[in-house]
Amino acid sequence: MKRRWIGIEMGEHAVTHCAPRLEKVIDGEQGGISKAVDWQGGGGFRFYRLGPTVFDEAGHIRRDISFPVLVAHVWFSETGIPWPGLGVGGGGTPSPVLGVHDGRGFALLYNGILRDRRVNGGNVLTHALLKHLREELARPDWVFTGPLVVYGVRSAISDDVLKREGVLFKQTPYEVKARR
Repeated sequence: MKRRWIGIEMGEHAVTHCAPRLEKVIDGEQGGISKAVDWQGGGGFRFYRLGPTVFDEAGHIRRDISFPVLVAHVWFSETGIPWPGLGVGGGGTPSPVLGVHDGRGFALLYNGILRDRRVNGGNVLTHALLKHLREELARPDWVFTGPLVVYGVRSAISDDVLKREGVLFKQTPYEVKARR
């Protein structure tokens, strides 16, 4: 049939009715129009669930945004793929290190994870915190070759040192974007 379309469904019927029907059509089930057009099956589809909104009506990051939701947004904005939830804690233990994609490492220093705005509290990139991030990126199942992209409130490390260390610092909330 060579059709391309985007279906948008709200409610559980997207899971209970729409997705199973699409699977049957792909498998060649002869219900609906399939028999009339001699459809033999094939093709595919992708199923996505939208998360909570990240930005308010004014375009600012919502004050009540949770760390995992902001992580998913930052990860998708940077990589173009959904966040696999594979932080250092395997998705179970929150970590400022989001993961590695195409050799690049990503970290988010955010109150939802470290809950402290003091320089030594975790939302400001310091030499000690950078060392900690690099230690977390040394997981054997990640191939981190650089650069390291760090989102945070501010950096206490000079631009020269960041450049030498292969760190691209992005200031939250200003560099968290709704679009690439």
